[in-house]
Amino acid sequence: MSSDSAQLSSDRYEIADALHRFAFGLDHGDADSLSSALSEDCVLDFRPAGKKLELDFPKLTGRQAIVDGLVPLLGPLDTSHTASNLQIEVSEDTATLYCYMLAQHFMPREGPRPGSENALLMNRYDCELARDGQKWRFRKMTIDNAWAQGNPEILNALATHRLLTAKPKLPK
Repeated sequence: MSSDSAQLSSDRYEIADALHRFAFGLDHGDADSLSSALSEDCVLDFRPAGKKLELDFPKLTGRQAIVDGLVPLLGPLDTSHTASNLQIEVSEDTATLYCYMLAQHFMPREGPRPGSENALLMNRYDCELARDGQKWRFRKMTIDNAWAQGNPEILNALATHRLLTAKPKLPK
């Protein structure tokens, strides 16, 4: 294998790893994992998906704004993200990533319960990344929705707030 092929393979692995760190951070409410996937000046634009799902979600600019916006919103939910169909193009120290992300969201502590309220989203991610030392980090993420099932209101901060301020259910 030539050194160019080895470098391209390594870059593609590290770019996929950035996506997986991002998803892990969302699924586990892990600010450190989420931060590690984002450049300092990253822009996250969920507005295309939000428009289709009738959710008012602002464009977030900057690593800290993204972490501060997403962790409190998704962290309390029972959430899982699964990435597929990754298409990666590398050009020296920049790259593009296109993929689909299947995102399953349940209200907190409701995921394992049959018939519980949920939202299943198939979103398309269009991303720009930059090399930062040995790691790749997202500079721009645009998320659009391909289809949805269930109640996307779960992603609304008001729905999350409603649940978090309700009395906790005791386990049976």
